[in-house]
Amino acid sequence: MSTEASVATPGTSTVKLTQSLIALFAFCCGAIVANLYYAQPITELIAPDIHMSSNTASLIVSLTQIGYALGLFFLVPLGDLLENRKLMIATALVSIASLGAAAFAHQPGWFLGISLLVGFSSVAVQILIPLAAHLAPDESRGKVVGTIMSGLLLGILLSRPISSVIAGHFGWRAVFGSAAVLMAVVTSVLALTIPRRQPEHKATYFELIGSLGHLLRTMPILRHRSLYQGLMFASFSLFWTAIPVELTRHFGLSQTAIGIFALVGAIGATSAPVAGRLADAGHTVRATLIALVVGALAYTPALIHPAWGVFGLVATGIILDFAVQMNMVLGQREIYALHAASRNRLNALYMTSIFVGGASGSALASPLYQHGGWPLVAAVATAFPVVALIHYLVIGRPHAARNA
Repeated sequence: MSTEASVATPGTSTVKLTQSLIALFAFCCGAIVANLYYAQPITELIAPDIHMSSNTASLIVSLTQIGYALGLFFLVPLGDLLENRKLMIATALVSIASLGAAAFAHQPGWFLGISLLVGFSSVAVQILIPLAAHLAPDESRGKVVGTIMSGLLLGILLSRPISSVIAGHFGWRAVFGSAAVLMAVVTSVLALTIPRRQPEHKATYFELIGSLGHLLRTMPILRHRSLYQGLMFASFSLFWTAIPVELTRHFGLSQTAIGIFALVGAIGATSAPVAGRLADAGHTVRATLIALVVGALAYTPALIHPAWGVFGLVATGIILDFAVQMNMVLGQREIYALHAASRNRLNALYMTSIFVGGASGSALASPLYQHGGWPLVAAVATAFPVVALIHYLVIGRPHAARNA
């Protein structure tokens, strides 16, 4: 696909998949997924204001990601059963309400419950991505998914500096109020522009959920890819949950400076289109090896950061983001090719494993930092991609090569 393509899929009217529509998909994905990460750099502002202990502050991020994982498992599969646009809009409306409630919460228990709901209702993004994959021609599906995923990663990475800057100038409650307004805009855009798609799959909800186990058992590529990206995302979340604390306590950086740090990390989003093109060209096996090796080596600058200072941490952030995003797009390109009618369920399983890994990494951040500081955080975070790399070399790569 150079500039546009007209695609008709079952249950979907003929749609001209222009570059502007792809860009719109990318923007919506980034705006929605950002909801999961606004709290990450400002937990040390939120916790004392709502009388939450510092040891449990990282639960804000973890519960948001756990809620997202629950939404992925129980809501996203409905994209193979219900009309996609209505499903996206319904979940987005709940997201608006939960973000608005977060801006006014004053009790730690309420805020943690709302955080869970923010994550649960932000899964519209994972209905939108399989929809884009349905609309894309086979020969350019990796490129389209990669471009949209770059918008998703930019949303993840830009949410942190935006959150830090807004909180530094207007307070942390303004972050969630602004997010609710942005989601209202995104919901309006989705309602007006996203094409309608009614799946042909016929089943009850419980049959649909029950089929997830069958897909997982019968598709080793799905299992392997879910494991790799779950481990990579655990490392990613551990880094980005702990780094604001390290930058504040060790280097004395302000919220604005932390925001600039996170903004630099957004450079890693450039790997998404590259990964998509490599997958379309048949280089998935080699590109996966590169992504996992880079991920395993990403913390080398951070482990020696006393000598490199903040620059070592910046280097790790960029390298890690690059590797994580590259591996994610490669995995999505592979699993979307497994069975077209099950793309939402395949995506649900893949992304659930990723955000379970992310929630685990975030939950580890506070206790690891309290007990061993940054060296212990970096050591544990390094272990995750190393385990993924070993599994890939011993089991995953030979299997992938046989099926290439």
